[in-house]
Amino acid sequence: MTRTWLTRLSLFVVLAWLLALPSHATEPEKKPAHPKHAAAAKPAVQRLGGAGSWNAYLYKERSGRVCYLAGGPQKSEPAKFRRRSPTAMVTHRPEENVANVVSFAEGAPLKDGSDASLDVDGTHFDLFTKGDTAWSRTSDLDRTIVEAMAKGQHAVFKATPQKGSLTTDTYSLSGFAPTLALIDKACGIKR
Repeated sequence: MTRTWLTRLSLFVVLAWLLALPSHATEPEKKPAHPKHAAAAKPAVQRLGGAGSWNAYLYKERSGRVCYLAGGPQKSEPAKFRRRSPTAMVTHRPEENVANVVSFAEGAPLKDGSDASLDVDGTHFDLFTKGDTAWSRTSDLDRTIVEAMAKGQHAVFKATPQKGSLTTDTYSLSGFAPTLALIDKACGIKR
């Protein structure tokens, strides 16, 4: 299974997630630019809800529904490492028979050819990296990671950026399971 579309989806999801965050009250409200062609318009992202530091979203594109959850870490180390906010995501694309795609967007380019690791309450998973994102190697591993995260308390993600030393992001999994249930329901995924 090719992961090219996963990279594109990851970038879109991170942008959509960041746009869903509340803006600062002091910033002037900007009017959205109108696309020249209707086909150029991006799909509207609908927030389904969430719990803890996790939020669930749905949008529709030509190929069908995309349901995803996204959350940020409680703690990131090294503290002074400059990068965009790291994000963990799980994505379903039911019309493409794709579910439980796990990705970790690190917020900075990762070292070429490096692997990343994920530890969920003592269970270790190896991930591969491309660009600024880490992925599991198989859909079976995706499903196993999602099941572990739904039952777990904490997830610790470690990766090596192109510049700087190893980064460690610690995610609280409180709220992960009910947020996962929201995207499962929206995309008709049975557990």
